Amino acid sequence: MQPSAGHELPAFTHPLPHTRSRPVHWLATGAAVAAAVAAAALAQPPDASASSAYDPGAPVSGAPDPSAAHYPLDCAGYPVDIVARASADLDGDGRPDTVAVVRCKTPMGTPPSGVYVLSPGARPRSAPRITAVLVDPDRKLSATNLEIHDRRVSATLWGYSSDDVPRCCPDLRRSFSWGWRDGSFQITAGPHAGAVTSV
Repeated sequence: MQPSAGHELPAFTHPLPHTRSRPVHWLATGAAVAAAVAAAALAQPPDASASSAYDPGAPVSGAPDPSAAHYPLDCAGYPVDIVARASADLDGDGRPDTVAVVRCKTPMGTPPSGVYVLSPGARPRSAPRITAVLVDPDRKLSATNLEIHDRRVSATLWGYSSDDVPRCCPDLRRSFSWGWRDGSFQITAGPHAGAVTSV
């Protein structure tokens, strides 16, 4: 797989009427998010972590290990967190690739995600290479629901309708998928979607 920057994301979403919010809206949203986080924490085993919360199924033999890769993130001293991973032969070259959702592991807020495609290193036991950036963390989006089906990568991206939206609570979402065609990843956008409170 040749290095590729991927294609630019289409427009993330249209502004939503409810995003001109009042304080009571954010109190309700904050309470809903807090309840969801508490429920998720209770549902996970005690030793669960963000990097182990996503189980793509049986490991793919020979797939690049995302924890061994070097990511272009400036985490200001915080560790890099691999939030999700999935592996498959995405470009049909007979070797498995790994897609990793990565972000800085900070104690507050929702740090943006980067979504990277990793290929095996040039030499045995060398670090995996980043061969495509599907979502650049500079877009300030969060990625969830990473999956690979029929060699297509899909994820739900979460963002903010304005700078006034608290960084804990993204209020916009849209699904995207990427497929390898003509030597690069081609992106397809899902329909525009609603807000966190409508999930």
